[in-house]
Amino acid sequence: MPFPAERPRRLRASPAMRALTRETVLRPDDLVMPLFVRPGRGVRRPIASMPGQFQLSCDELVKDVGELAAAGVPAVMLFGIPGRKDARASGAYARDGIIQTAARRLKDRHPGVLIMADLCFCEYTDHGHCGVTRRDGSIDNDATLELAAKTAVSQAAAGCDVIAPSGMMDGQVAAIRAALDAAGRAETPILAYAVKYASAFYGPFREAAESPPKFGDRATHQMDPANIREALREAGLDAAEGADMLMVKPALPYLDVVRAVRERFSLPLAAYCVSGEYAMLKAAGGRGWIDEKRAALEALTSMRRAGADFVLTYHALEAARWLA
Repeated sequence: MPFPAERPRRLRASPAMRALTRETVLRPDDLVMPLFVRPGRGVRRPIASMPGQFQLSCDELVKDVGELAAAGVPAVMLFGIPGRKDARASGAYARDGIIQTAARRLKDRHPGVLIMADLCFCEYTDHGHCGVTRRDGSIDNDATLELAAKTAVSQAAAGCDVIAPSGMMDGQVAAIRAALDAAGRAETPILAYAVKYASAFYGPFREAAESPPKFGDRATHQMDPANIREALREAGLDAAEGADMLMVKPALPYLDVVRAVRERFSLPLAAYCVSGEYAMLKAAGGRGWIDEKRAALEALTSMRRAGADFVLTYHALEAARWLA
């Protein structure tokens, strides 16, 4: 029997050869760490469904961001848990809101770290939905846009480097871009949660952000997991409205969507490895069913291979240290 003419295994023969010919490289500066900040001092409240993750007061947040910076992670995404909630989500755009306060503290202590601010209202409303609601419980899209614009300006004024609207309201990027420009914040970029699915993988996040809806669900604004053409339409709309970067969320169940968006658009692309993905890896790793380190790095590399320029992940600090 003749030997095969091609021998791909030659390029897998040693660690050095595999490193030399590796097509996709994962680095600490490809990662963004989502963090949850709440009022108080000395607060480090464990999130039961996300082992190793915490709700942090601003002083504790500053410490954790210092560790991230030292490990080579260049950016964080802030989620706020306000001390008080109301129907108009006033804590989201207040000058002394929790995100605004945290951003000022971080800019003072870690000026080189890129601060991304999630812009959604589910954490701030007393009903847990992502916008202003009508009497029948439905979301008033255009009324929500007014608050989104106001919040974006407030976040940027506090020092947030990137505004990241995640509410999936129609026209939110255009409204935010216009408001930022009018407020003299034309240089503030927008990272649009352009493709955000109504996913079961958000479960632990509801605990982390204290944001479960008190009635109904979010299927009227987050996307149907069955759709990909709609994803391209949503990404196209956000790009046309002035988004500087696009995001696909979740990541692992939607790598085909990441690839499709990457092939269609040239804007920088993020993939968000969400709370449920993190919790699965932690749970299986904690029971010895998988090697958590290998599995997490494999998953994150798959997101980069699919086309993501950077990845939001709760594994960011651990991954950065593993990669060092």
